[in-house]
Amino acid sequence: MKFLSQIATIALLTGAPATAQALQYDAGRFSFKLTGYGTAGLIEPDFETPVFVGDWRVRGQLNYAANDKYTIGAVYALDANAVDEDKFMREGFIFTESRGMGRIELGFTDSVARKLGLGLPDVGGLRINDKPIFHKKITPDGPVISDTVISTGRGALRTNLVASNRGMQYGLSLAGLTDDYDWALDAGLKIRRPQGKVKTAYSFGASFMNNPDNFSTDVYTPNVTANWRAQVDAGFNLQYNSWVWGLSGRLIYDENPIGPISDGLVVGTGVSYDLMKYSVSLTYMFSDTGIWDENVPDFHDHVVVGSFRYKYSEFVDGWMSLGITSDTPFVSAGLRLTF
Repeated sequence: MKFLSQIATIALLTGAPATAQALQYDAGRFSFKLTGYGTAGLIEPDFETPVFVGDWRVRGQLNYAANDKYTIGAVYALDANAVDEDKFMREGFIFTESRGMGRIELGFTDSVARKLGLGLPDVGGLRINDKPIFHKKITPDGPVISDTVISTGRGALRTNLVASNRGMQYGLSLAGLTDDYDWALDAGLKIRRPQGKVKTAYSFGASFMNNPDNFSTDVYTPNVTANWRAQVDAGFNLQYNSWVWGLSGRLIYDENPIGPISDGLVVGTGVSYDLMKYSVSLTYMFSDTGIWDENVPDFHDHVVVGSFRYKYSEFVDGWMSLGITSDTPFVSAGLRLTF
């Protein structure tokens, strides 16, 4: 395949410099950290014409340690997905946190249910757990729910309250002041058991959105207009030495929806293995929309992706994925640079 020989050149021309490093500055009680990544490569649907794929994210965080217990700060992030949707940020919020009380966030960011949710193991560069790139390059034949973790968007003013206790993290989110819906309430819980050879983590989330009005979920799923939307999700991760196995699912219900159906369920599982500089993963997802309405035929979508990653250095690695989605097989590869 000719495009494989072109990947390294395209990635180096479009990515960050190979010498990029994490930027962190400390001055007394202030600290600033800039992190991010850039991915560039190609995807070849049906093993025919190659198509360029690019992804990137930049995130800056400013902290001020008021004293030994309290910290306040601000976060701003921008990524390729936000730019594709004509947005000027992925997230932007202020926060305060303390050792005894937990964390409070105010601004435009993901809900607690999403932040505490567990996605699927994946070592490739196709963003499987966040609006997968392959669905933009290979248009599904019908509406697909591709993310197993709850999403209520980042376009509404939101307050997140998070606390932790004995290996548990839990919290609530309240969002409003948006044209997408009247208000949304989310809850999330994550339980971690990191001791011993076998490490486990569990997550549970729930969400209620009142009066969604042309609310955008994914670019390949119809926007939702309904009386209300309810969501629940659950996730599980198990780690044994270098093996990681994950299982997660999400259920969506819209009350009296108007227009194309965009609710249903998605479930997925995956496994990954790390050996020195090498990593491999295998991920499977199944989406079913239209399950609540007998008058609408269900649309089923199966996704299988196997990925390989080789870490050249601390900041540079290469990846390759082989998979199938919407009955279309594909191969994809590229370089990823982090800082």
